[in-house]
Amino acid sequence: MRAEPQSGRARWRSGKAIAGVSALALGAGALGVALPAYAAEGCEVDYTVANEWSSGFTANVEVTNLGDPVDSWELVWEFPGDQQVSNGWNADLSQSGQTVTASGSGWNGSIPTDGSAQFGFNGDGSGEIPGEFTLNGVVCDGGTDEPDPEPTDDPDPEPTDDPDPEPTDDPDPDPEPGERVDNPYEGADLYVNPVWSDNASGEPGGDAIADEPTALWLDRIGAIAGNDSPTTGDMGLRDHLDEAVAQAGDRPMNIQVVVYNLPGRDCAALSSHGELGQEEIGRYKTEYIDVIADIMDDEKYSDLRISTIIEPDSLPNLVTNVGSRDTATENCDTMLDNGNYVEGVGYALSELGEIPNVYNYVDAGHHGWLGWDTNLSPSVEVFHEAANTAGATVDDVHGFAVNTANYSALEEPHFDVDDTVNGQQVRQSDWVDWNQYVDEQSFAQALRDEAVSQGFDSDVGMLIDTSRNGWGGSERPTEPSSSDDLNTFIEDSRTDRRIHPGNWCNQSGAGLGERPEAAPASGIDAYSWIKPPGESDGNSEPIDNDEGKGFDRMCDPTYEGNVRNGNSPSGALPNAPVSGHWFSAQFQELLDNAHPSVQ
Repeated sequence: MRAEPQSGRARWRSGKAIAGVSALALGAGALGVALPAYAAEGCEVDYTVANEWSSGFTANVEVTNLGDPVDSWELVWEFPGDQQVSNGWNADLSQSGQTVTASGSGWNGSIPTDGSAQFGFNGDGSGEIPGEFTLNGVVCDGGTDEPDPEPTDDPDPEPTDDPDPEPTDDPDPDPEPGERVDNPYEGADLYVNPVWSDNASGEPGGDAIADEPTALWLDRIGAIAGNDSPTTGDMGLRDHLDEAVAQAGDRPMNIQVVVYNLPGRDCAALSSHGELGQEEIGRYKTEYIDVIADIMDDEKYSDLRISTIIEPDSLPNLVTNVGSRDTATENCDTMLDNGNYVEGVGYALSELGEIPNVYNYVDAGHHGWLGWDTNLSPSVEVFHEAANTAGATVDDVHGFAVNTANYSALEEPHFDVDDTVNGQQVRQSDWVDWNQYVDEQSFAQALRDEAVSQGFDSDVGMLIDTSRNGWGGSERPTEPSSSDDLNTFIEDSRTDRRIHPGNWCNQSGAGLGERPEAAPASGIDAYSWIKPPGESDGNSEPIDNDEGKGFDRMCDPTYEGNVRNGNSPSGALPNAPVSGHWFSAQFQELLDNAHPSVQ
């Protein structure tokens, strides 16, 4: 059942309260929160009841600022009954009587114009929707509170001496095609790759998603001209750009291109090794990046917005899989020593960044890889080094992409990293393993903050690959566990159903995630399907091929694991083809387990 209240909305599901979870910054009395430098002129609130049970409910709240940027914010509402907030996440909450105040802090502490902040809480009582919300004292009615202009004293003012006044400096609210914008996904249509679309529509039920936009992967030099791969087909990069121009209508068209062919590519995984040897940086520059840049710089594509995702699974390896770490590999040590990952990424950023309508997003792993303090900050240092190498500057980096071709849940709805269960922190659980994050959205927002603190532009945006992280189906928990045992609580509550968060290859039980969406949350440029659903992560047994791709035991369903996945079973599907090739069984499983459902 779905109810549409006066302000916000409710999605009703069954649920149960979290047992033994401590409250966050809750208490009666007035708050002493600093007021923002600018007052909001308007706002809107999306209040969603995610779960409701006999004695309580879970609510997710998104507040969108329609006015001036706010440096700090307070959202206030009154419960319509005797509801009580019990614990919350991503905001500081307090309650006095029926009045609840939520305020931002840390990465969630400011809201730009047209930006949003998201938080949630568990409450006692019914999930009845509050009637009104105010942001820093302004009623959130979806509009602005600009007063009507005062009438002039003279109803017939004298005409000005200048019959043609100069136009104002206000920018056009609807950018023209080809105009540089802050978020290339906002206000744009996204390119639908006809090769992937044909593969999807050829599957039972695939028509339901065949029109979704997916990224184009240039995973070897031959893909630039067209090499009959599942992603490009016999269409080369120029053919796809021509098709993007043809698909464009009244709105700008954004085409997403994955640049993926570094020398010694993916030094920690055999299944995605590439065609270029570890020392072939010259070929990477002249035969790959230069050719791509020349095509993208063609004047006939100048009205397109081209989002490039730069070299997945590369730079983070130079932090986590080198030196004395027990996860180190000889190949990664070599790539750290020869500098060709940093050199190659820097060169790609420099050459592509010179093209006015290209927006570079550097791949930044995922929370299950870089979520620990010992990994996150050092990785951003490597990103910054690459962004200042081979002629590149930080201005060539428009943002970062996370969860590319991975399965980490966008958000874990039933617990937060700061929660406790029976006196134990969620971080202590075997699944979280002292990670600072439990999902991709909180990780992406934190990584963005860290990047800005280390010298990247303050307006960098994030992409989150949601193509395979929905984790729906019958195994998806619909409510928090009632167990007071920490590990049991986490195992029964988590929506990410992998055996271990280090598992990455053709994961059994995965489902399609959130559909591509522009500006879905603060600091996030888009949810995107970067990895086209149905394209394999790697072969489940040795297969000869001419693409340089090897056999990685993490793609073998019989493999019992290694130190990178806690010596756990791989969780991979059987009968998988070489990475990038069409995998019908995986596509069907992703379709069946989609969340939100495609039905």
